[in-house]
Amino acid sequence: MSALRNSTMLQLCRNTRWPRSLLNGCARRRWNSSTSTAPLDGPAQTETNKAELTMKRFWKDVGIEKRGNNLVVTLDKRAVKTPEGNTLLLEPDQKLLAALVATEWDNQEKIIKPFALPITSLISRTIDNFSEETTRQGVEKTLLNFLDTDTVCFFHDQPEPLERLQTKYWVPLLDWTRETFGVELKVSNSILSVKQPQATKDKIEKVLSSLDVWELAALERAALTTKSLIIALALVKKHLSVEEAARVASVEVDSQIERWGEVEDTHDVDYQDVRRQLGSASLLLSRQS
Repeated sequence: MSALRNSTMLQLCRNTRWPRSLLNGCARRRWNSSTSTAPLDGPAQTETNKAELTMKRFWKDVGIEKRGNNLVVTLDKRAVKTPEGNTLLLEPDQKLLAALVATEWDNQEKIIKPFALPITSLISRTIDNFSEETTRQGVEKTLLNFLDTDTVCFFHDQPEPLERLQTKYWVPLLDWTRETFGVELKVSNSILSVKQPQATKDKIEKVLSSLDVWELAALERAALTTKSLIIALALVKKHLSVEEAARVASVEVDSQIERWGEVEDTHDVDYQDVRRQLGSASLLLSRQS
């Protein structure tokens, strides 16, 4: 892997919404004051916070256990916890998610790679934040604001590859949105923002309010990834697959690649990252009885 790729992946890691503090809650180990010395300027160095500082794997075995009516993923028999210290509990019909979380942690080899924990981070976000009504309202408001700057509402009549791809991918999606939610959507032919009708916002607001916490968390990640609430809604409502949503979101980039060619270690990295983020959002909605 080239130095540029290393730099790019490091930036992706830094930009991933995955705080290192998660490790504070994972596989907590007790320490004995007779064997662990507390530094003068902070807490004792346990195996857990040592792992946080060094980003090195500190567990041997990853497992899945049933605790009460829920499922938990364990590191050396200790339940994985969220950044806020909540046990990462999954519902009985979320067996696939439990398996995916366990796989993410088991695939962490010597060095912990936060960008390779997309499912874990999204579940943690859901558990820590979306049960709070104030947080939920804030997220809904932010998502609703996407409508006035939504990617798929800004058309350009040149160059030819861009116009063709917009017609192929964006027009059918806008038609689906109008029909499905009974809304009017305005589009712009310039870089200026387009203000959507208040009636449209009111109807979409009701759609957002009807989502459960898992759907809203998936919607948030998809919207942030694609810069489009419309694409995110189509993914969550299963109108678009992950690959289809990624294609719709990448129209402008794909048109540039078609004209000028691919930039190595930039376009290819972005290609995979978009699918990683959208894939995690889609998988969050998986249920398996």
